[in-house]
Amino acid sequence: MKKILVMAALAICSFANAQKGTILVGGNIGYTSEKSEFQFSEAKASTFSFSPKVGYQFNDNWTVGGEFTASSATTDNGTIEEKDNNFRLGAFVRYSVPLSQTFSVFADMGAGFQNLKNKTYGPGNGFSKDKADGMYVGITPALFINMKKGFGLNFSIGGLGYETLSFDNNGADYSNFYFNFGQTFNIGVSKNF
Repeated sequence: MKKILVMAALAICSFANAQKGTILVGGNIGYTSEKSEFQFSEAKASTFSFSPKVGYQFNDNWTVGGEFTASSATTDNGTIEEKDNNFRLGAFVRYSVPLSQTFSVFADMGAGFQNLKNKTYGPGNGFSKDKADGMYVGITPALFINMKKGFGLNFSIGGLGYETLSFDNNGADYSNFYFNFGQTFNIGVSKNF
């Protein structure tokens, strides 16, 4: 009887973790809201983002695939209102290490193209519109908690990255290097088929 129970437990464990030849589908949805008060005014900012990804696990530890992010941000200080729409399209590579049948750690490295459209509404009828293109690259370590048969939750607390944006019509060029490990918190879901 004990041998049967051990064999059943091993069979369950083999289905619990992602396996070679499976398809990974996952992503994150995020929302942030911030309010700053000054002596005679206040500013409000909010951001919504949606980041799906699909990959193929070609090895027990390695997955490669594509990722997409769409985000929208609004900032209003009572005088000027800014609206940003950002799109990213790229590829990722994931290295996973199972710790048990329930927990795994992984690191995603993603890189690709990004586009930003900005609209600014000023006092009176003031209005300006800008567009920028650029690239991004980043590494994000995370924890995977297997809930049932490859479906689970992903938790990350930041990462390391670099991004650029070049605005049209001889506008500004931006580059940003960030290390926000421990400064952000993201929750996502994923499923291996």
